[in-house]
Amino acid sequence: MLSLAFTQVDAFADAPFSGNPAAVIPLDAWLDDATLQAIAEENNLSETAFTVPTPDDPEADYELRWFTPAVEVKLCGHATLASGHVLMEGDRVRFRTRHAGILTVSREDDGYALSLPAWGMSPTPLPDLATGLGGQPVESHWRDGGYSLFLFPDEAAVRALAPDYAALGALGDIMLIATAPGEDSDIVSRVFVPGGGVDEDPVTGSAHCLLTPFWAERLGKTQISAFQASARGGRLGCTLADDRVILTGACRTVIEGRFYL
Repeated sequence: MLSLAFTQVDAFADAPFSGNPAAVIPLDAWLDDATLQAIAEENNLSETAFTVPTPDDPEADYELRWFTPAVEVKLCGHATLASGHVLMEGDRVRFRTRHAGILTVSREDDGYALSLPAWGMSPTPLPDLATGLGGQPVESHWRDGGYSLFLFPDEAAVRALAPDYAALGALGDIMLIATAPGEDSDIVSRVFVPGGGVDEDPVTGSAHCLLTPFWAERLGKTQISAFQASARGGRLGCTLADDRVILTGACRTVIEGRFYL
């Protein structure tokens, strides 16, 4: 029987039971993809992160992959932050990923700073997605790879959304980001990925790869306070630094144990 160490972490969380929970499972070598997917399905969290040491890699300390209960994803911010929280021994840990390059987690005050790529978007009509999302967005934007962003007039409109998850899920594995100016933060958002097995994600680091440059241009500043208005909620500091987005937040370990296969 194979036994794997398991840690569940609330990421972008000021206290337990807030932010976004992620499972982190360090491995010595990769298991087959079907087993990784089955573990993520068993965990039934928005993401399970798996890491493998890369001692011969001068640029990274670990390889990192993420799975929802339904699919492997190309980028996940909160589970990267959680992985750094579990694995960091000094002041920094570097992860090599298959689709997003090198991601770095560093200590920052009482929490961590996560370096992610900054991604631009193009204004694009998205009527089917907008209908499934509900509300009346004033703009829609698209990035190849399955990322959509909808701008709403105010925070109340974002909080009032009641998406048709079945209809959205039928359109494929697409991230839908609803955003508006915030009331007690610079920006507010909610994020939905029903086609990827996550109806509403509590706090989504990867969405802020898009939100940060989007709002930096509109607000005329590179440091932005963000709140993701899910039921759990989470606050992020966002900085646009050239072609990188730096997200800051804290983590809380809530479960430690072993996973038996």
